Amino acid sequence: MNRFLKSSVFFLWAIFSFACEKDKPAVMDVMQSDKSQHFDGAAADKSVTVMTNREITDIKVSVSSNETKTWCTAILVKNQDQVTLYISVTQNNKSEVREAEIKLEHTGLPSINIQVVQSGMNPSVRQLVVHPVPQEILTSHHNNDYTVFVRLPGQEWQDLYEYKVMVDMDNPQPASMVQFDFAGTVELKVAVNKGTVSDVKIRPIIRGLQPRIAENVIYLTLSEPEKLSLEVNGDRYHNLHIFANELETEQPDSNDPNVVYFGEGVHTSKDSSGNFNITSNKIVYLAPGAVVRGKFACNNVENVRFIGRGIIDNPQRGFEINFSRNIEINGITVINPEHYTVWGGQTDGLKIRNLKSFSCQKWSDGIDLMSCSNVDIQDIFMRNSDDCIAVYAHRWNYYGDVRNYTVKNAILWADVAHPINIGLHGDTSNDGNVIEKLQFSDIDILEHDEYYSEYQGCMAFSVGDYNLVKDVTFENIRVEHIQRGQLFNLRILFNTEFSFGIGRGIENVTFRNIYYDGCCENPSVIAGYDAQRIVDGVLFENIVIRGKRIKSFDEGNIRVGNFTNNITLK
Repeated sequence: MNRFLKSSVFFLWAIFSFACEKDKPAVMDVMQSDKSQHFDGAAADKSVTVMTNREITDIKVSVSSNETKTWCTAILVKNQDQVTLYISVTQNNKSEVREAEIKLEHTGLPSINIQVVQSGMNPSVRQLVVHPVPQEILTSHHNNDYTVFVRLPGQEWQDLYEYKVMVDMDNPQPASMVQFDFAGTVELKVAVNKGTVSDVKIRPIIRGLQPRIAENVIYLTLSEPEKLSLEVNGDRYHNLHIFANELETEQPDSNDPNVVYFGEGVHTSKDSSGNFNITSNKIVYLAPGAVVRGKFACNNVENVRFIGRGIIDNPQRGFEINFSRNIEINGITVINPEHYTVWGGQTDGLKIRNLKSFSCQKWSDGIDLMSCSNVDIQDIFMRNSDDCIAVYAHRWNYYGDVRNYTVKNAILWADVAHPINIGLHGDTSNDGNVIEKLQFSDIDILEHDEYYSEYQGCMAFSVGDYNLVKDVTFENIRVEHIQRGQLFNLRILFNTEFSFGIGRGIENVTFRNIYYDGCCENPSVIAGYDAQRIVDGVLFENIVIRGKRIKSFDEGNIRVGNFTNNITLK
């Protein structure tokens, strides 16, 4: 909980944002509170007043709801002996709230009185943080395609720095990126400096954001964190990426011996390798305005967290995590790496949140994990010139099976290759590996482009090297554009370019609530290899293509090939 003084009023600022799933509400453990506030109808904003003459040591807020996506913003305002807790709730990108329950946990308050005192968010709870930019990169990293401003409603416009980010290996182009942190509501003003604006699209389309256009200036209002692509006149390669982060909730002490602190400015490694080698039990903090040139390496370590709003610029890789345990990456942006953004080898317990990535070089995958288990990836934006997410077993010096992956609330943009690719690499020195228990949900795929016809697929199972892949679920997946490729590709194969053996099998795969509104995709393929290496048990449920729920495989342009069993459509 951050403390700061403003206008002679002492604010305790706490922001808690939860994405609540129907089957698993994200609710904090409330140990001693019997205080709650029930919201329904259109009453999206509430406040409660606490009367006390005691010191407040902690108040925690949680939200629970059966709605798919519920956000709660809570602000404490203290004035003399009165404390008001302002709470704003939104659901599914709307201020109208069907139903939600707010719970409070407090310490240091033996008796409190909670009551609704007004409707509507107090203006004082709004905040905007514009990231500084190091002087050394002001010219070299800037893209002049857009001039972007942001403000809190009614306040002065603040200029954002438009970073140049290179995209698309086939024909590298300079796109643009801006980022900032906020709470409440912000307004964006985007001046387009080249050409005449005739059409503007904001993706993911599911966000439903409608800009206002006045001559060559685009206006947009945001009320929650977003990762967006603003595209003018259909141009996806010179677009503006907008990363509107939630406010930071953790800013560690730079003097703490267990903190590796990168403040505002450009940082290079003093190690001869050019890497930043991190030891166990460290917090690595990249402050807003920090630009780090070099790879972060974790080898045989545990309990390491990479947090902040800084940028890793043009590294060999963004993060290389080998033979490690309990590693977290949260809030960082990686620009133009030479290779993978996240390289994971034989690591157990990897948590990734709010990671943003751009790449345009050969083999510049997003997140490639080899023989890793217990992986939790959420709230990411990956625009890469190879696979955005690849799940492999054995490769190089990494050995072992793969299990327990959760990937959700992701935006994947594969300028080259696959948004998601599973099963290509494994251990042919013995009976192979098992890759199992993978869950992908609430994902927006903005692009898939793979020229190799036998190796396509937005959701691709390229199973080789004696691997058995089983128990995989894709749910609530929205695909917007396929340039060259397939929607689904489930094959047991021997890809002689990348593999050393034939895959063993694919079992128990579910595709549920899959939506594609584009055109011209190649036929999806489901095929085994021979009678011993088959695809067994694939369920397609509620597959909607171009607005129509398909009722047959032919209607869905899905070809069920040989050596398959129990392939069903509902």
